[in-house]
Amino acid sequence: MSRARLSNRLKTRLTLAPLGVRLLLAALMLVIILLPLAGAGLTWTFRQSATASFDSRLESQLNALLAGIQIDHAAQQLKLNRSLGDARFERAYSGWYWQVSDGDALTLTSRSLWDQRLPLVSGDDGINVYAVEGPRDQSLRMIERDIRLPNLSHVIRVSLAGSTRELDREIARFERLLVLSLASFAVLLLAGMALQMRWGLAPLRRMSANLQAVEEGEAERLETELPVELKELALAMNSVLERDRRLIERGRAAAGNLAHALKTPVSVLKTQAERFPPAQREPVNVELTRIDAAVRHHLARASAAGGVAFSGRVAIDRAIAPVVQGLTRLAERRGLRFTAEIDPRATARVDPQDLQELTGNLLENALRWAKGRVTLGVHRVEGGVRLRIEDDGPGMTPAQSEAALARGARLDAGGAGSGLGLAIVEDLMALYGGRLALEQASIGGLAADVWLPASPVSPQGPG
Repeated sequence: MSRARLSNRLKTRLTLAPLGVRLLLAALMLVIILLPLAGAGLTWTFRQSATASFDSRLESQLNALLAGIQIDHAAQQLKLNRSLGDARFERAYSGWYWQVSDGDALTLTSRSLWDQRLPLVSGDDGINVYAVEGPRDQSLRMIERDIRLPNLSHVIRVSLAGSTRELDREIARFERLLVLSLASFAVLLLAGMALQMRWGLAPLRRMSANLQAVEEGEAERLETELPVELKELALAMNSVLERDRRLIERGRAAAGNLAHALKTPVSVLKTQAERFPPAQREPVNVELTRIDAAVRHHLARASAAGGVAFSGRVAIDRAIAPVVQGLTRLAERRGLRFTAEIDPRATARVDPQDLQELTGNLLENALRWAKGRVTLGVHRVEGGVRLRIEDDGPGMTPAQSEAALARGARLDAGGAGSGLGLAIVEDLMALYGGRLALEQASIGGLAADVWLPASPVSPQGPG
């Protein structure tokens, strides 16, 4: 994969990442950039401070050394009349040394130097500090000063050096503590930011849950007890939902009015067509039947379409109870045995009228073809509910099942009805994201198997 494609994919993932993740990543980037810079600054400051303190100790010991140097007039040479009080100057190669040079001649040295000498560095007048290499490749920090003693015509140079091992250890210990402290601080800072963002984004999560509740039909409006920035948004969305609800109800009312308005003219035309000669009457009746069927079909779809947006979750047993009672009496009059087994806990988010139309169409079709028995079963399944209606009639071949779901198809040219029942049911399935299948029934006839999702979001049911 090319670098450009990988970069584009990473940008896309970051763009689509949740808001909390994006904020946390931004905080992480700031921590990664700023804390190392702060650590480097603190380390440099501590190193400067520790080095200055070390140089101050060297200068104090140098002053003590200067105070003890005097001229032995009898021997005409320099001597040290007092000890510096530090045993390290007496132990060979201890890392702490001093020496006094008289011009090019070396006159006095500490016992710790043994047979080695400190380097002579040409410096300015006054006190000078250098980093030098001492005996046995020791890293030293040396301070030196040129002085002029009474009764001495030339300048002598006094040098004192100490090993930087302790200084380096002290700095390294500080760096370890600093890294540990900054790492702990980074973890606590990110944890605090995560908690802060979780608390700050809680209103958004609550608003998202409200939207899901509205989508599921469990609520009609969004809560407005939110921070002022989100309250205005919730109020605006509630206004949109209310306007859409009014528009949908108006559309459904208009569809019903149109159905009533067309019903009478079509009936009148059918009556008038009876007066035509048989040769003309048949084509007119066919076209009027097509008009009536098309109007019923599209009005049924328009009426059903409005219920999806705001339909709540309903108990299926209570919703279809009137249909079951009415068709039970119809089955008794026809001498058929009709049994219904409905799970009282089965629920779905569907408009009750649509559910009644769906169940009624399928049961009427089963009662029309049954020889002696019709069954209805409603059970909960994974992701939704399943309605299964079986009869002991002649059943259908796969080709006939496919034809029965076609809009306006008729399997019995002489039968009653428009032939739209199963097509309307299939339209309702598409509308609610369900599935309708026509199969072989266990009692010998046709089985209409309907799956309705718990929420109308999935276009496909379970296999």
